[in-house]
Amino acid sequence: MSTGTALAVDPHVVTCTLAPRFEAVRTARDFARTTLHRWGLGDLFDDVALVASELVTNALRHAVGARPETGPSAGDLAAFPAQGGPQQAMDGRLPIRISLVHRSPQVVCAVSDPSSNGPVAREADFVAESGRGLHLVDSFSRSWGWHPLAGAGKVVWALFEAEDPGAAAAREALGRHRRSA
Repeated sequence: MSTGTALAVDPHVVTCTLAPRFEAVRTARDFARTTLHRWGLGDLFDDVALVASELVTNALRHAVGARPETGPSAGDLAAFPAQGGPQQAMDGRLPIRISLVHRSPQVVCAVSDPSSNGPVAREADFVAESGRGLHLVDSFSRSWGWHPLAGAGKVVWALFEAEDPGAAAAREALGRHRRSA
């Protein structure tokens, strides 16, 4: 499995450590689904899952140095960099982590990785097979950004507007009874 530990001291701040393999993208989506449903925010899943997939993929490709390969060892990333610092794993390497934070009415999806280099949105090339990830992050989130971590690494985050499920149901009920002019 691609996860290390899921941490949840505060039930509205949860973190999952991801193994440096491409299966980590699926694990991040599963983690987002479980967490958002636990919070009653399942309606946000599609947008958060897409953004989480893009951010974890970027961490794997750029921070860890992975490239898609074929063959039996495609899931193993030999180039996982070893760096010191307070957040390093037991083997001396900084992990990739996904965190979800719910502070009503917002949800933040954050992915930390071992690289201190910030993400750079490329010019959109609609023929290329890659390079549109940050454009998708920008389109599906309210805002996004990144911050360096002390020592080494960075965190890339995206902000989503979460609506209180009760308020959404009330507005939907009101909308059904309105007359159109």
